[in-house]
Amino acid sequence: MADQLRFNVRAQREFVTVLRQRVNGYFTDNNISKYGNWEMVVKSIFMLALYLVPLGLILTGTIQAWWMVLGLWFVAGFGMSGIGLSIMHDANHDAYSRFPIVNKFMGYLINLVGGSSVNWRLQHNVLHHTYTNVEGKDEDIRSPGGLMKFSPHTPGKSIFKYQFIYAWLLYGLMTFSWFTTKDFQQMLRYKRQGLTKLVKKPFAEMFTRMLLAKVAYVGFTLVLPLIIAPSAWWITLIGFSIMHYTAGLMLASIFQPAHVMPDTSFPLPDNKGSFENSWAVHQLLTTTNFAPRSQVFSWFVGGLNYQIEHHLFPHICHVHYKKISEIVKKTAQEFNLPYYSQPTFFSALWNHGKILYRLGHAA
Repeated sequence: MADQLRFNVRAQREFVTVLRQRVNGYFTDNNISKYGNWEMVVKSIFMLALYLVPLGLILTGTIQAWWMVLGLWFVAGFGMSGIGLSIMHDANHDAYSRFPIVNKFMGYLINLVGGSSVNWRLQHNVLHHTYTNVEGKDEDIRSPGGLMKFSPHTPGKSIFKYQFIYAWLLYGLMTFSWFTTKDFQQMLRYKRQGLTKLVKKPFAEMFTRMLLAKVAYVGFTLVLPLIIAPSAWWITLIGFSIMHYTAGLMLASIFQPAHVMPDTSFPLPDNKGSFENSWAVHQLLTTTNFAPRSQVFSWFVGGLNYQIEHHLFPHICHVHYKKISEIVKKTAQEFNLPYYSQPTFFSALWNHGKILYRLGHAA
């Protein structure tokens, strides 16, 4: 595979032009900003409160019954995933606000939940959004610890036959991996690949800032509760684990069924590093929506049930995805292009499980 992969800019050019004109026209004709609005402000306050208020109650000992304390940790896990899905995700795509300083600040909230804003932008914005479902490029289909097969191009292992069962257990470990090993491994790998040069900061500074952010995160969410919270130490450890497992399972259950599905493709470039389709059509072929009629669900997951719209227009805030989805779907159908969508979240999870089974049993 060539180091510099290229999409076919001449392919499906009319579709790309018409789609962009129609989506831009929607905002122009309705005099609407592509960025966030009052809904994003309300949602940001809600998600931050869902995360910080339970932690505050734990630290102050306002609630002391062990089962209620564990319940607070559980709620904080939903808040953690909500911050990731509904706030920092848009901010790190520069879609939260028209003001760069606001996007930068809100993007840093990923550090508040144990992640790394620098790594996220490289992994998600640069690699995943550019090379969606491309083996060896898209970090989202990279096998965690060699235990999963998300692409038909990944070499098989006998253990993969059971991944449709144990995947759901591993998914809950996503945020554990973030704040312990994954971010450090990624940053070192991105340095070797030359990707860290895109950040335009000395690598030593980037690594040090990430390390300090990790220390601060662990100090606030684990060490401080162990020291001052009235709960027994083992309650705190169990609660901390519940928080992370809840957040990890929620995040993985939203992101993975968006691309690793029976209908989606896993394109490879030719021996010259070129893809057959344009980048926009590549996104249609590799992405799936789900639960488009569930407004409450969509609100909580940051509109990421509209993954097609997000991948085609990552710089548009998610509060607009439902409206522009009608434009994208209609335009794709006019040009005889696929527009994959699952009717419910459950059907998306079910079909994701089916492709995990199929990939696991493939040679």
